[in-house]
Amino acid sequence: MQTSTGRVVCIFAGIFSLAASGLTEVRWCVTSPEMSKCSQMKEAFQSAKIQPLISCVTGDSAMDCAKKVENKEADAVSLDAGDLYQATREYKLKPVVGEKYDQEVGSFYYAVAVVRKSDSSITINNLKMKKSCHSGFGTTAGWKVPVGYLISTRKMSVMGCKFSKAVSDFFAKSCTPGAEDVDSPTSLCQLCVGDEKGKNKCVENSSERYFGDSGAFRCLVENAGDVAFVKHSAVLDNTDGNNNSPWAQALNSTDYQLLCRDGSRAEVSDWKACHLARVPTRAVVVRMDTDGTAIFTLLEAGQKKFGITSAGFKMFNSTSYGSKDLLFKDATKEFTLIRNQTYQAWLGTEYLQSLKGLDCYRLPGNLRWCTQSRSEILKCSDMAIAFQNQNLTPPIQCVSGDNPTDCMIKIKKKEIDAVTLDAGHIYTAGKLYGLVPAAGESYTGDNEGASYYAVAVVKKSSHNAFTINQLKGKKSCHTGLNRTAGWNIPIGTLMKMGEIKADKCKIAKVVSEFFSASCVPGANQKGYPSKLCELCIGDESGRSKCAFTAEEQYSGYTGAFRCLVEAGDVAFVKHTTVTENTDGNNKEPWAANLRSSDYQLLCLNGARAEVHQWKHCNLAKVPSHAVMVHSSTPISVVFGLLDKGQEHFGSKSNPNDFQMFNSSVYGGKDLLFKDSTVKIISIEEKDTYDKWLGKSYLEAIENIECSAAANPSRVPLLLLLILSLHSFCV
Repeated sequence: MQTSTGRVVCIFAGIFSLAASGLTEVRWCVTSPEMSKCSQMKEAFQSAKIQPLISCVTGDSAMDCAKKVENKEADAVSLDAGDLYQATREYKLKPVVGEKYDQEVGSFYYAVAVVRKSDSSITINNLKMKKSCHSGFGTTAGWKVPVGYLISTRKMSVMGCKFSKAVSDFFAKSCTPGAEDVDSPTSLCQLCVGDEKGKNKCVENSSERYFGDSGAFRCLVENAGDVAFVKHSAVLDNTDGNNNSPWAQALNSTDYQLLCRDGSRAEVSDWKACHLARVPTRAVVVRMDTDGTAIFTLLEAGQKKFGITSAGFKMFNSTSYGSKDLLFKDATKEFTLIRNQTYQAWLGTEYLQSLKGLDCYRLPGNLRWCTQSRSEILKCSDMAIAFQNQNLTPPIQCVSGDNPTDCMIKIKKKEIDAVTLDAGHIYTAGKLYGLVPAAGESYTGDNEGASYYAVAVVKKSSHNAFTINQLKGKKSCHTGLNRTAGWNIPIGTLMKMGEIKADKCKIAKVVSEFFSASCVPGANQKGYPSKLCELCIGDESGRSKCAFTAEEQYSGYTGAFRCLVEAGDVAFVKHTTVTENTDGNNKEPWAANLRSSDYQLLCLNGARAEVHQWKHCNLAKVPSHAVMVHSSTPISVVFGLLDKGQEHFGSKSNPNDFQMFNSSVYGGKDLLFKDSTVKIISIEEKDTYDKWLGKSYLEAIENIECSAAANPSRVPLLLLLILSLHSFCV
């Protein structure tokens, strides 16, 4: 707490700042209902000779006031936390003075999720299809925080910022007072009961018995709902004899618990440690060039004269104006100076996360998808039409890119919005171009399947059964240059084993000298040895030889395996590649008669294993592919679109429908998404490239001498040394 001496020093400093800054008048922006109170505050301050003078400017809304402050038509406005988030980013303002309510909570309150203790199976992670009670539509603790939190953590998906629809799809039934006045699904009001006569159901006032924090808690108490989203004080205010209403008289606080963000539960008194978000109070915001201490000094002087004990004008009382919380919250006891004047520091990490989940002011008109071949364009076009026919938004627009790096550059320049990349390219996309993951692929249908194994496949042979220690001079087949399973992992493995000795950063050169011939799609560029493309065959007409894209028939997982079948000695692919292309699973002529039993895996211990034994015989376990976007793109919008899309087009059971995870009809493999994908999953907390890739994947990259920062062309070496992954492989 600030000492009286400190406060005097602060006020003195503020007076000095006022004089130094030449601020002789503070134009306060208010909405129409606040004008009368603002005018009386102006007169009261003037009569008390509080400087500088206050004048009142009318704005149409909180955001209009924020814009007026930016345009220097006003100097200050008081905003709640949600409006402050948008205003400070959109209009380049800063928070300088906050409101303080009591000694225990101070300048914050806590939004919590309450459940009955007897419903012991419920956690924050399994709320889908439960019944929910909300204090009101659009309220912070009852709606904005829980909905924003569930969306930002990708527990709930939202399409096109249709939040009411998202909540309706997520919860089985709800009571959300006020939702009857908006274009919302009927399920949001299904649990509401109205007044004692059953009228005024779901209205946003006390006529609805389940309205407000106490009402939402009552909704839980009376077994209408399974979870109530309220302020931290709601349970204690209505239990243990603190509420004499018949419904609350016999309630004990110990019969209820809070849901914590980490999946645990806690007693209702532990709200400081177990909550969804700590929500800050209203704050005064100003332009970046305005002295915040000066504004605090002005309000501090006014509060001393016209605070809660004032016999005349009261800064923290709005009843005489026929309303509440005008200019400042009526519960305010005093003001507090915001020393770190940034919206991030004031709002806090938890509340910011919820607000980002509801962030729609940057909603793109189209989601421009980067395609890298003619086959991908065809599939992307069909996906765009299929999504449009189901009214999925935002619409997909297909844009051509030459290769993954070209897509990354275009996304950085905001010329394109999204592309699916493998782990190696995810590293480059995040490290060099600032892209972030928006959704991931799962190969089992859950988050455990957000990884795969890199393997080395060979033909089964009784007379030439070489091991991983005997690859020198062999012919190699790779999925593509700098791709994870086809290049980064195997070359990094051979380097760690000492089989390949890197000449500084000239990896391509030493690889070409190690293998007698190779097909490394993408190595058909200046500076790369021609031997890396020697085995490649191009398209059916012999063109596009060694191209990174599907025009090269030996490109990608299936292409590298075909290279092994027709030309090579070893193929570096993912663990499912062999089974996907043998035993009748691939009907193309080159694969039609192949048997999985004719192939084996090379193990790190020098042994061989059957192709189904990949869990014990692999080169590394690596993160799955992810959809990468610009850091300013709302991740929830991208995931929401794909999640809704896979509800219609994720299954492979109907061959007549468009299939997101099937590329066979387009003459290719793994177009847009890997064909082995079972489900698009949320990134949850892994919202940066390094979080998605994981610590083990990055450790070797960050500990090598060849610096990407010093020489971006050396990034391939960074990607090669992912060999430390061996330490956590199954």
